[in-house]
Amino acid sequence: MAKLDADLNGARDGGDRAARWPSLSSAAGEPKRPAQPQLTQSKSVSETVNGSHLYTIKGYSLSKGMGPGKYISSDTFTVGGYQWAIYFYPDGKNPEDGALYVSVFIALASDGTDVRALFELTLLDQSGKEKHKVHSHFDRALESGPYTLKYKGSMWGYKRFFRRSALETSDYIKDDCLAMRCTVGVVRTRMEAPWQFSVPVPPSDMGQCLGKLLETGLGSDVVFKVGDESFRAHKLILAARSPVFRAQFFGLIGDPTSALTSTILVQHLLAAADRYGLDRLKLLCEEKLCREITPDTHQCALLKSICLKYAAVRPTWAVGAPPPLNTLNGDADGGFGYLEETCPSLLSDLWRRLRWSTTTPARCP
Repeated sequence: MAKLDADLNGARDGGDRAARWPSLSSAAGEPKRPAQPQLTQSKSVSETVNGSHLYTIKGYSLSKGMGPGKYISSDTFTVGGYQWAIYFYPDGKNPEDGALYVSVFIALASDGTDVRALFELTLLDQSGKEKHKVHSHFDRALESGPYTLKYKGSMWGYKRFFRRSALETSDYIKDDCLAMRCTVGVVRTRMEAPWQFSVPVPPSDMGQCLGKLLETGLGSDVVFKVGDESFRAHKLILAARSPVFRAQFFGLIGDPTSALTSTILVQHLLAAADRYGLDRLKLLCEEKLCREITPDTHQCALLKSICLKYAAVRPTWAVGAPPPLNTLNGDADGGFGYLEETCPSLLSDLWRRLRWSTTTPARCP
């Protein structure tokens, strides 16, 4: 706090606040907004894995007289990855009850430590009235939470599940048989969080693969001869990379008024010859292009417009003055005569440009 007060006092006294607080000032002198902290999230989900087991005791009367603490057991059943069993005490679990009650317990029958679970015991009504006797731990889950079984043999149940005299005169026993359903819900807790993973993606090696394809010549279908050397290549790749080769190998596709293949090829060859100083090849290309120049093979409208403008430009000359001398070879008569002979349509365009220039008032300096 002392450092903060000193800095604030210095700012009031005319100190350079931006210098004292670089994190609060931007280059434009406006305060910088603090970076938003990264927000992560997760969720803990607790739920039960439920399973039920139907246990039937046939010959109930024969099980009486075993003595307190003695029980008959159901077969084991599996719920939530653990083995369970139902223990029925016909004479009760506690000797002090004097066999007045029957006891029912659910026991953990497999190895386990601190197994948390919910339980429900249902004594089934066999009269068809569906008036079952239900002792449910599920209904009290919010009050007391799940029951924890510490180790194998731990049990949950009721020492005084039902008074024996009332049981024997009820609809729960029929033909000396009683049935009960046990439901166990093992508590499982899991974590839910967005997957945060990073899969390293290597850079594309397409160029290397194409290079190996060219180097090995695998699948090649065209050969270029340069001097004494031959180079095998692939038409599809060449066509994908060059409209010239695409037209040469697969014909003109699309607009039928497209320029002729040979002309386009010579144009590219001319550019290469000019770039690498191949004068003879350059002259050959020029001669070829000169013989093939037609309105159909050259449709560079923008270039044509610029050339016409250049030919018709008049530097501050009066209306009605002779044409400028920067047309063609500087000889207005001979130059226009050549155009009239070789390309009359271009000459018409040039005359239209000249007429426009002569009818437009010129600015005098």
